[in-house]
Amino acid sequence: MSELEWVLHQDEGQFFDRKSCYDRSAGKVKRRPVRDVARDVAETLVAMANADGGTVALGLEDDTVVSGVDYPEDRMEVLRRAPRTHALPPLNARIRPGELNGQQVLLFEVDWSSEVHQLTDGRYLLRIGDQNMPFPASDIEGMKEGRRRRATEARFVAEASLADLDLSLVQELGARARLAGTPDEILMRYRVAERRSGKLVLSLAALLLFGKDPYVWHPRCGIDFVKYEGTEQRVGAALNIVKRERLGGQLVQLIDVAYRAVQPHVRERQQLVDLFFEERLEYPTSAWQEAIVNAVAHRDYRYEGLEIEVWMFDDRLEVRSPGELVEPVTIERLRRRERVHASRNPRIVRVLTDFGFMREQGEGIPRMFEAMERQGLYPPDLRLDADVIFTVSLRNTPVYSMDTLRWLGQFERLGLNGNQKRLLAYAREHDHTFTSRAYQSLVHVDLYTASRDIKGLICKGTVQLSRRGGRVYELLSAAAQSTVEKPADYVALEPVLASKGYVKNEDIREVLGVSRRQAARVAERLVALGWLRPEGRQRGWRYVRNR
Repeated sequence: MSELEWVLHQDEGQFFDRKSCYDRSAGKVKRRPVRDVARDVAETLVAMANADGGTVALGLEDDTVVSGVDYPEDRMEVLRRAPRTHALPPLNARIRPGELNGQQVLLFEVDWSSEVHQLTDGRYLLRIGDQNMPFPASDIEGMKEGRRRRATEARFVAEASLADLDLSLVQELGARARLAGTPDEILMRYRVAERRSGKLVLSLAALLLFGKDPYVWHPRCGIDFVKYEGTEQRVGAALNIVKRERLGGQLVQLIDVAYRAVQPHVRERQQLVDLFFEERLEYPTSAWQEAIVNAVAHRDYRYEGLEIEVWMFDDRLEVRSPGELVEPVTIERLRRRERVHASRNPRIVRVLTDFGFMREQGEGIPRMFEAMERQGLYPPDLRLDADVIFTVSLRNTPVYSMDTLRWLGQFERLGLNGNQKRLLAYAREHDHTFTSRAYQSLVHVDLYTASRDIKGLICKGTVQLSRRGGRVYELLSAAAQSTVEKPADYVALEPVLASKGYVKNEDIREVLGVSRRQAARVAERLVALGWLRPEGRQRGWRYVRNR
């Protein structure tokens, strides 16, 4: 596959987006004003430059159909100038014309930038997943400093050459990404190598990802796996290490090496489920593996005297990664499960993503929380040790008894968050009632968060005020929950759900006679109320019955 064809088949997300030159609303197809297209392209490029960089392919529809770029030459020049005329400071974007399926397309590429860029209308945007998200101006100065500290992986090593790489791994990357080309072309496509005076120069990222001996270039780029007896670390005569293994290899293989080393030590436990004993691992596999992937991808490779550590105790598993968090990510935002992301090593992240180890950026920590809660365990403990070691600690202690966990299973379809589940379990043990103040004290949230969560439970038909104007809430019985009135929008969509098995944004627009944005809000509300459940990913989402 050619490079342009490779771009065509990329998934939308942190690094890639498609833009159309045509407006297909209202059942008609017409060419969009070039100024609107230029603004859209610039918005996404600014957001990408403020994150990990990426590519905008102009002339492609959301469903990958090639629709082309067909403007007069003076209008084409407006598009080509958009990265400079719509951004402050101007973006240094690479612009490449090409042809696919007989149609002209334009590729705009930006790398991550040491500067923070804004649009000429004053907005600051950050690329998170497949969206361009505004972020506070108060974070800007912190991000600038963070960017300047983030260049370790991009440092070029003059004395290294292709002979220092395992080229079979580079070719494997090309095969996985369906990208044709020689090893040096693939490396340059991922921005981990460049040509200078006719010579290919490798970055530290390339040597860590594919080097025959990564330790030549970084003495502590592996993982130290230590298993302790008991619940604390002891030294001297009381040393309680029962196993220690130093894990090494190229980063594209190190993660699998770590998986194989840790897996045998994750114990299975018998739990009574529906009168049968079921074997369950003490830590959800997806949770501890996600912690290891994040550590390899996001550690600070400036620290050559520190390495990633995986410590296993009787009651917890800790993954310790050198490096403070990268602005605007904070411990508090991660604990709130905000979809926030900033990569210290965007080139390494891109390669690991295309190797299949990582998915949408900003989703790893929320997935860990969800996996732990689904198994009835405490949420991950996140902390910064000694101001430089980011630690994810997973406890194997159940939050609930098996009886309570089975009881909570009846609410699984509603998509409750962990705090809401804890509140229901609390109410069950306190005469099926609770107050907002009790909730705030139980899970350590403020009044606003408590009000929002309780309102969500009311909307989903699980609780209600015991009396009008009162402050005590009560659990509804299962029978009462089943009689919750259907929202009018859902009732209107039921014929489509019955015939197709799902609805999409266009179905909601057609049935309710609303705009695309209004249809998205209807879908979000019905998902929040527990009537619909999203399937698919990104713009391919559709919604199925959830009750």
